Amino acid sequence: MSAQFKLEAHKLVEALPDTATWSDLIEQARFQKAVVESIAAANRGEFASDEDVRRVFGKWGVDVEA
Repeated sequence: MSAQFKLEAHKLVEALPDTATWSDLIEQARFQKAVVESIAAANRGEFASDEDVRRVFGKWGVDVEA
C-alpha cells in the first residue's frame, strides 16, 4: 500500500460529515475510484465517439441533435 493511497484514504474519511455511515464511505470511495479511472482512460485517449454516444442515447429514447 502506497503512502499516497493512505493519504487519499484519510482525506476521504476526513471529508465525510460526522453523521456518515459505512455506506457513505463506500459510496464516496467508489465515486473517487471511478473518477481516477476515468481520468486515466481519458489520458490514454479512450473516448466514446459521437456516434457511440448517439447510439446509446437513442437506446434510451433520448433525441440527440446531429
